[in-house]
Amino acid sequence: MSILVTGGRGAVARGLAGLLAARGIPYRLGSRERGTPDAVHCDLGDPATHPDALAGIRSVFLYAEASGIEAFVKEAVAAGVEHVVLLSSSSVLAPDAADSPLSASHLVVEQALSASPLCTTLLRPGSFAGNARSWARPLRSGRPVRLPYPGAYCDPVHEADLAEAALAVLTDPALAGRAYTLTGPQALTFAAQLSILGDVLGRSIPFEAVSAEEWKAEVDGHVPGPYADALLEYWASTDGLPVEITGAVEQLTGHPARTFRTWAEDHADVFA
Repeated sequence: MSILVTGGRGAVARGLAGLLAARGIPYRLGSRERGTPDAVHCDLGDPATHPDALAGIRSVFLYAEASGIEAFVKEAVAAGVEHVVLLSSSSVLAPDAADSPLSASHLVVEQALSASPLCTTLLRPGSFAGNARSWARPLRSGRPVRLPYPGAYCDPVHEADLAEAALAVLTDPALAGRAYTLTGPQALTFAAQLSILGDVLGRSIPFEAVSAEEWKAEVDGHVPGPYADALLEYWASTDGLPVEITGAVEQLTGHPARTFRTWAEDHADVFA
């Protein structure tokens, strides 16, 4: 059974491809970026790239790109695909999911798949531990990290756990056809994450609390305005309020979810 792994430049897709290769499971890596090593051109927003990418495929690991999902589903059904594992987001569980830039595209893809004859498994991670990469530039320059809500909680999950969870649902039919909300093992504030990162790097990491308006002005040009507003609203809602932690990573992988400290140790070079 051949598996198409989309999003070939993404950390989860690369991790999944490595796990499949190590087990001798046939797979095809797809990427919208031409020239991605060992990948076929598969732009989820360009239906012209779908037929070649899906030829001979029976299972798909899918990133949530809403713009071409109807065409992708149609081509997947025609190609004989039987199972799609979607990397979605736990944000789709919010009451206003359809109106939020954080979740709307994921929800559209979930709905398109649920309306299709394809067996669909939904992986809904919360916060990626890799979001901490955004602190690399100030850390390397010696400047404090500027945070609008230092006390906001999230549930950072290691991308390696997401890759292992995807492997599990792709290779065990008993796990397919369900939705899984995936979190790290701890609810941590941004300030706590910086403290852990400082321990790993062997130095203190200062941070500075800034207003929402200041932060939004600083990220203008990098984070679209509506997306920035949605992030600020979410962080405000979790300021001082721990988010719920699930056991889904352990359920799927057979081991406890990796800690944020483990993620920091695995990626310390990013901050050097």
